[in-house]
Amino acid sequence: MTTFVLIAAAMVAAALAWVLVPLLKRGKPGGVVREASNVAILRDQLRELDADLATGTMPRDQYEQAKRELEQRVLEESKAVPSVAGAPSQSAAWTAAILGGAIPIAALLLYVALGNHDAFLPAASQAAKGGADHEVTPQQVEAMAANLAAKLEKDPNNADGWAMLARTYYALNRHADAARAFERAAALVPDNAELLADYADSVGASEGGLGAKSLVLIERALKADPTHWKALALAGTAAFNRKDYQQAIDYWERMKKTVPPGSPIAASIDASIGEARELGGLKPGPAPGSPALAAAPVGGAARAPAAPAPAPAPQAPVLPGATVAGTVNLSPALAGKVSPTDTVYIFARAAEGPKMPLAILRKQVKDLPIAFTFDDSMAMAPNFALSNFPSVVIGARVSKSGGVTPQSGDLEGTSSAVKVGATGLAVVIDRAVP
Repeated sequence: MTTFVLIAAAMVAAALAWVLVPLLKRGKPGGVVREASNVAILRDQLRELDADLATGTMPRDQYEQAKRELEQRVLEESKAVPSVAGAPSQSAAWTAAILGGAIPIAALLLYVALGNHDAFLPAASQAAKGGADHEVTPQQVEAMAANLAAKLEKDPNNADGWAMLARTYYALNRHADAARAFERAAALVPDNAELLADYADSVGASEGGLGAKSLVLIERALKADPTHWKALALAGTAAFNRKDYQQAIDYWERMKKTVPPGSPIAASIDASIGEARELGGLKPGPAPGSPALAAAPVGGAARAPAAPAPAPAPQAPVLPGATVAGTVNLSPALAGKVSPTDTVYIFARAAEGPKMPLAILRKQVKDLPIAFTFDDSMAMAPNFALSNFPSVVIGARVSKSGGVTPQSGDLEGTSSAVKVGATGLAVVIDRAVP
C-alpha cells in the first residue's frame, strides 16, 4: 500500500507542476517577446529602404519620408509594451490556488468511485479471488477463513460473506462449521435455493447422512426453485438411501432436465437412474416432465402413473457451466498400503494460477474406482468456478490421517493439464508422498 501511495503522490505532484508552473512562472513576458519581434521586422524594412535608395529605385525624398515613418513606428512599439516582467497577475494566482487544491481532491474522489480497493487486501485474500500466481496452502486457507469469520462477527448481516465462509469450511472438510455458517447466511436470505441446498449438503456431511434436518432444508430449496439441480440431486439421494427407488428416479429425471443433453453429468445421472431401476426391479418409467413426476414431496411415497404418460414437456433452459469428468483408481502395486476406510480426496485445481483447489470430492478407498464429475456448482467460491480457467489438473490422494493437508505416507496421483470440458480422464494413484 505504501508503494501505491508514493506513486500516486508523485503522479499528482507531476500534474500540479504541469499546470501551475506556467501560471506562476516569472520569466520573460509574452509582451517583451512580441516587442522584439516587431522591432526586428521594422529593422528589416529599413534595410530594404536603404537598398532601394542605393540601387536608385527610390528617390531621396521618398526615402527620407519612409524612414521617418519607420522611426516613428519603432518609437510607438517601444512605448506600447513594458520592457520588464512583472509579478504574476492576481487572476493567475487565484487560478493556481484553485487548481492546486482541486486536482488532488478530484484524484481522490475518482479513486474512491472507480478504484480497485481490493488491491490493498493481503496476498492471501487476492489468491481467494483468483488473482494470485503463487501456491495457496491449506494453512493459508485456514488463516483466511479465520480472518473472514472475525470480520463477519463485526458485520453479521453480510449474507455473501457467510456463504463464502461456509463454502471455505466445506472445502476444508469442516462440515459442522460449514453448516453453522450456512445457517447464518440462510437466516439472512431464507428463500435462496442454492444456499439452502448447500446448507442441506453440509448438514448431511456433518451428520453422516441426509437426516431429518437436511430433508427439511431440501424441501425449502425445492419450494424456492423446483428445478434447482442440487436440491433435486439431494432429494433423489435421500430417497435412494431409504430404498425408495421410484421416487429417487423421479427426482433424478427432473434433475436431468436441467443439465445439457449428452453432457458427462447427464450420463452420470443416467447411470444413477439405471442403478435405481436395477435395485428396485423397476421397468423404464414415464418420460421426464410428465404430470406423474410433478413435485413429489421429499419424504413422500412415489406415485407411479396408471397409464402411459404424454409426450415429454419442453426441455428446461440449459444451465451454463463447465465440467471435467473421469475415473480415479489405485495402482495395484499400492493396494497393500491402504485400508478400505482410508479417506480419498479428489480435487480439481487450475493448471496455471492459484493452486488452491477449485472443487473437492471426499470418498473412501472402498469406493474405488471412483467416477467423478466436477462442475461450476461445486466451486468453493464464485471466482473459483471451473469456467473461469482454461485448463485444470485433476488430482487424487489417499489420506492416512483423513486431513486435507498432504502428509508423508499419503498416496497420490495427478493428471496432466486438461482443458475444461474434458471427459474420460483416468487418474491413477500411483506414488507415495515423501
